[in-house]
Amino acid sequence: MANTYIFKRTEKKYFITEEAASALFERIGDMLFADPHGKSTVYNIYLDTPSFLLIRNSIDATVYKEKLRMRSYGVPKPDTNVFLELKKKYNGVVYKRRLSMTYREALDYIENGTRPTDSQIMREIDYSMNYYGRPGAGAIIIYDREAFYFKENDEVRITFDRNVRYRFDDLTTASGDWGTLITEPGKVLMEIKTDGAMPLRLARALSELKIYPAKFSKYGTAYNDMLAKTKSTVTTGDIQYV
Repeated sequence: MANTYIFKRTEKKYFITEEAASALFERIGDMLFADPHGKSTVYNIYLDTPSFLLIRNSIDATVYKEKLRMRSYGVPKPDTNVFLELKKKYNGVVYKRRLSMTYREALDYIENGTRPTDSQIMREIDYSMNYYGRPGAGAIIIYDREAFYFKENDEVRITFDRNVRYRFDDLTTASGDWGTLITEPGKVLMEIKTDGAMPLRLARALSELKIYPAKFSKYGTAYNDMLAKTKSTVTTGDIQYV
């Protein structure tokens, strides 16, 4: 039986050093408690068309972005709990629809269209899947994450991602969690996710440490990196853009 989740929030990203991450944690660590998944390896299978229509649309868009993905914590096995997600971003606000199911159920839905449930969220995901012509696995994005909630407001979340890596081939779990790195050693991608205002003490700490927002899309960066590497090995005329 699939469980449903709905999120509406603002997400801000920051590229910081390990030293800055430690300094920030010293200032606000007592305000935090660990996410249920705590310290984990996040394993994402992004769904896309053969021509990578979803990520190309996302890169080109200025107001509205949409992604479909399957997420697990660690490399999933058939009975592992995973999340099938529809993520939309409009004017800087993220709207996420998420369904919990087994990896076996997720694969059956992606490959055969078999719905594990008939909920409203399932219908929304199914609409997007049909709209894009039933996309399949396009890329795998993996990173090592530490995640925390704020004690005073568990709608505010902060995550620290390291070793962000990707692959566009070997798109099966049997291949493990290897990938091409797109973040530098010693650098941390921090994300702050809020339902509105940022906690004052957190805002002050960011200001004191001169930590400023940065734009970064894991899938978008991975796609552009893959494209650059492809262009360096074949002539432009060998690549088809649809």
